[in-house]
Amino acid sequence: QLQLVESGGGLVQPGGSLRLSCAASGFTLDYDSIAWFRQAPGKEREGVSCISSGDGSTKYADSVKGRFTISSDNAKNIVYLQMNSLKPEDTAVYYCAAEPTSVCYMDALGYDYWGQGTQVTVPS
Repeated sequence: QLQLVESGGGLVQPGGSLRLSCAASGFTLDYDSIAWFRQAPGKEREGVSCISSGDGSTKYADSVKGRFTISSDNAKNIVYLQMNSLKPEDTAVYYCAAEPTSVCYMDALGYDYWGQGTQVTVPS
């Protein structure tokens, strides 16, 4: 069964850190690319980061470059999103998504498989 389960969200003060996990059951990270998206209240879902299955290359939204790091443990089928220097504008529900492609992209329309999301709150 194909399933994505996010965890690691929570409430953190500005400047703090969180590490999100995406457990990808039924997927193979050697072949399936994974992306992180987020959606704040009243806003559209936006791509945050992704990691390609082909060569492990990564992409980041400009708003998180230098603060967030995506990585994968292919043996455990888990993708992580390390989030440092968090800001109130990072507050959102964070989702991971998977697609059987060797090159990742951050267009939500291209992903067929989604997790249920995990809430990240950074108060102002």
